[in-house]
Amino acid sequence: MRGVTFGFRRARAPRPRVVNVRRRGLTATVLAVALLSTSFATMEASGSPPPAAADPKVVSDWNAVAFDTIVVDAGKANAEAFMWFAFEQAAVYNAVVGITRRYELYNWHTRGPREASPQAAAAVAAHDVLLEYFPASKARLDAALTTSLAEVPGGPAKQQGVRYGERAADRLIDLRADDGRFAPITFDVPPAPGVWRPTPPASAPFFDPWMAKMKPLVLESPSQFRPGPPPALTSQAYTDDFNEVKAVGSATSTVRMQEQTDTARFIAPSTIPMLTSTLRDLAARHQLDISDSARLFAAVATSAADGAISSWDSKLEYGYWRPITAIQLADDDGNPDTLADPGWLPLIATPPYPDYASGLTSFMGATTRALTRVLDLGGDRIDVNLTIAGVTRHYEFASQLNKDAIDARVWSGIHFRTADVVGSGMGIQVGDWALDHYFQPTGEG
Repeated sequence: MRGVTFGFRRARAPRPRVVNVRRRGLTATVLAVALLSTSFATMEASGSPPPAAADPKVVSDWNAVAFDTIVVDAGKANAEAFMWFAFEQAAVYNAVVGITRRYELYNWHTRGPREASPQAAAAVAAHDVLLEYFPASKARLDAALTTSLAEVPGGPAKQQGVRYGERAADRLIDLRADDGRFAPITFDVPPAPGVWRPTPPASAPFFDPWMAKMKPLVLESPSQFRPGPPPALTSQAYTDDFNEVKAVGSATSTVRMQEQTDTARFIAPSTIPMLTSTLRDLAARHQLDISDSARLFAAVATSAADGAISSWDSKLEYGYWRPITAIQLADDDGNPDTLADPGWLPLIATPPYPDYASGLTSFMGATTRALTRVLDLGGDRIDVNLTIAGVTRHYEFASQLNKDAIDARVWSGIHFRTADVVGSGMGIQVGDWALDHYFQPTGEG
């Protein structure tokens, strides 16, 4: 088993529960203007304040800002991104439901004032969490916060929302301190039949192996749903998987149909849109209020992150080789029914981590199960519009999207089918666990 060491986050002094100019990047003058500019104009004729601002658009707006920060600015269009989206969405969720009281708080017990603005709280929580982890995006984040707060009428509700949003961000940051991020974990199993090794064309090392040991968002441990080992190299299951992916996953396959190729290429970049534009589209079309929007984004994002963590746990534990390696080196696998092809290449370049279990199908299983549980449209309906590179596919049911994800990774030539099926099932378990243990209605809202 691989040796594991964890890095530790430097201890921080307790945060004052007021605007922290250094971290949040807002001058006192700008904040004061944002808070007070409309305070008198929005008072009703009776002199009483209007209802606290709670426009659900703020949740989607900051999801878009998170995309620009995490993917565009930081360049993290990979499995690590799921973690960062989960941090931001969990903080926004707490900032909202701690005020509205509609759903249980996420690993927190501090509620905000009922009269506070959840809209202001959500914006500040998102801003502060993203700025904590991506300080290079300070200008983008500060500008977005100024815009968001300008949309909230000034007055005590806004001020209380700002303060509670700060506390929600601080709580999330404290929860994730020393969580195993970037720990110096390595995969050091010597190459042998069945053992993963870097693959062409990049021949890059195992990407982010620390994710296999990171503290999950909702699960009790990364190995909570660890599957049994992958098929033995001489088993019939392995033989079937091998021959299928060799035939239909080759870059030059003559048996893969055009619609299979199209699906393989469509699904390959689908994970980030499932956490961003797809969720924003769902929230808008189903006209979710601010509490339900915050819950949707948080439940899906935390499930997705733990789906990835669970997948990385099994990848590090079993270190199973990819089809490209298996097919090129089949003469050494001890199986007389697998024939080597030293020049075989997959349709899509193989990612730099082991086969078992599939990260994409684990992510998709967790995401679609969270969607079915949160949306509650009946059965496994999810009503998803997934848009990739200008092409939109509608998935009415989770089973349809999960099937496409499983098939696509085989047709891409980068996974054995067993890794895909097992990954999907593991992800579904993660999504169920998340909604069984978190994001529950309180009956108060």
